[in-house]
Amino acid sequence: MPRRTATMLASTLMLIALLCAGVFIPVPYSEMYPGPTVNTLGDHDGEPVLHIAGRKTYATSGHLNMTTVRVTSAEYRMNLVEAVYGWLAHDNKVLPHDTLYPDGKTEEQSSQENAEEFSQSQESAKVAALKELDIPVRSWVIVSTVAKGAPAEGKLHAGDVIKAVDGTAVKQPADVAELVTKHKPGQDVVFTIVPAKEQAAAEKEKRTATRTEKVTITTTTSDDSGAKRAIVGISAGTDHTFPFTIDIKLADVGGPSAGLMFALGIYDKLTPGSLTGGKFVAGTGTIDDDGKVGPIGGIEMKIVGASSKGAKYFLTPADNCSAATKDTPKGLTLVKVGTIDDALGALKDIRSGDTADLPKCAAG
Repeated sequence: MPRRTATMLASTLMLIALLCAGVFIPVPYSEMYPGPTVNTLGDHDGEPVLHIAGRKTYATSGHLNMTTVRVTSAEYRMNLVEAVYGWLAHDNKVLPHDTLYPDGKTEEQSSQENAEEFSQSQESAKVAALKELDIPVRSWVIVSTVAKGAPAEGKLHAGDVIKAVDGTAVKQPADVAELVTKHKPGQDVVFTIVPAKEQAAAEKEKRTATRTEKVTITTTTSDDSGAKRAIVGISAGTDHTFPFTIDIKLADVGGPSAGLMFALGIYDKLTPGSLTGGKFVAGTGTIDDDGKVGPIGGIEMKIVGASSKGAKYFLTPADNCSAATKDTPKGLTLVKVGTIDDALGALKDIRSGDTADLPKCAAG
C-alpha cells in the first residue's frame, strides 16, 4: 500500500475513533436553554393564569410575561459532541452538572424543591401586590419543615403556627432561630404553637385560632459548617390569609423566578387601566413579601426566549443586569428593577411612550 494511502487511511480511522469517543464518552455537564414564556394577564392551557374572586377586577391589555428556562435532567449524561455543540450554540448554555444539581440531587429531589420555591413565590407575589395596594394581609410565622431525626421530629409539624419561643412573642421567621440559639445545646426550649390542624380549621371557618399548646424540645448541636449552636431541627416561614381568593394556575413550572411578574399581573387586574398600555413586556425576578426583587439563574436564556416571542421590554433584576447585557437580542430593552415600585415606575414610562429616562441595564 502506498505510503500516502496508508497515511490517509490511518488519519481517517483516527478521526472515526475520535468521533466515536465523542459520542459514547459522557462528560460531567448539563445544558440550559430557553423555555416557554407565559403572559400572566392571559390564559394558559384554556384557563386564566391569574384568577381573582371576591374582589372587583379590571380589564387588562398587552403582555406581562413570565419567562422560564429548560435544563437537561439530573440523570442525563451529555457526550462530548453534545457539549461542544452546546458551547458553540448561541441560544444554549452548557454548565457543570453539579452547578444545576448540587450535592448529588436527584431529578425528583430537584423537582420537589423547585415546586416548593414556586409555591412560595406565588404567596410572596400576592402579598407584595396587595401591600402595594394597601390591602391588609394577615400573616403569621409557621413551621415550614422539620428535619428527619431532629429533636423537633414528632413534636412540631409543618404548618404549626409559632406564637412564641420561651414566652417571647415571635413576629418573623428569623426570631425563631435567634431565640433558640440563645440556649446551649442540650438545654430545653419551649414553643407556644397553634397546631396546624387547628389553624386550618379556623381558616376554613373564618375565625381566629385561639387554642394553643406548649411544646418542650431539648436542643442539640448543629452539624453544619457554621459556628456550633443550639438547634431543634426546624425551618421557619410565613403563611398568610388573604381577604379574597387569588389563584395562580400554571403547571410544569418551578422555582421562584416568576414572583415579580405574578405580582405585577395581580396588581394590574386589581387596578383600573392597563399597566403596559398594550405593550409587550416580559421579565423575571424573585420577590419577597415587601416587594424586593432578587436575582435569578439563566437570565441569558430568558431574554432570548422573551425576545423570540415578541417582547420589547424586559424587566431585569438589578443583580442580573451585568450578565444580561453581554448579548442582548436586537430590539429588546433591558429595564433595571430592584423593587416592585421600580417596576411600576418603569411600566408607567413604557405605557406613556416616554422611555428616555427608563432605568436601563448598563453593560458591566
